[in-house]
Amino acid sequence: MSKAFVKDDAAGESDEIDEADLAAQALPAAGGRNYITRAGYERLKAELLGLIDVERPEVVRVVSWAASNGDRSENGDYIYGKKRLREIDRRIRFLTRRLDAAEVVEPALQQGCEQVFFGATVSYLRNGEREETVRIVGIDEVDPANGCVSWISPVARALLGAREGDVVTLRTPAGADELEVLAISYCG
Repeated sequence: MSKAFVKDDAAGESDEIDEADLAAQALPAAGGRNYITRAGYERLKAELLGLIDVERPEVVRVVSWAASNGDRSENGDYIYGKKRLREIDRRIRFLTRRLDAAEVVEPALQQGCEQVFFGATVSYLRNGEREETVRIVGIDEVDPANGCVSWISPVARALLGAREGDVVTLRTPAGADELEVLAISYCG
C-alpha cells in the first residue's frame, strides 16, 4: 500500500495548518444554520450573478478564441483561461451552496433589542482599558478591518445574550479578558 494512504505518526508530521481545514472548522456543522444579514446575502448574490453573467462568458470567449489558434500545449491564453474557468466555476458552486443554506436575518426587526443577538453592533470595554466596537454578522460577511465579526467567533459567543452593563469573560490563549458591554444597537 502506498504511504500516501497511510498516516504515519513516526514520519514526523508537520505543524502546518491547512487553510481548508481551518475554513471547514469555522463553518457550522452540516445542516446547521448559516445566518446572514440581508445586505450580506445581496452582496453574495451580486457576486454570483456577476460571475455567471459577465466574467464567465468573457473568459469562455477568450478560451474559444485561444483554442482556435491551434497548438494548445503552449498557448498561454488557452492554459490561463482554462485555469480561470475552473476557478470561476468553483466559486460559483461555493456561492450557490452558501446562498442555498443561508438564513437571512433582519437585525432591524430584532425582538429584545436590550440583549446582544445576531446583527447587533456592540460597544464594549476590554479589561477596563480600551473601548472596542464590533458588529455580529454571518460567516460570509466577516470583515475585521471594519469591525464585523462572525456570530461563531469567540468574541461574539462571549457577547451573545449579554445586556448593557453586563461583564462577560472572553477566554483567549493569553488568558481571560473581561468585556463590559457599553452599548447595543441594531441599526445599520
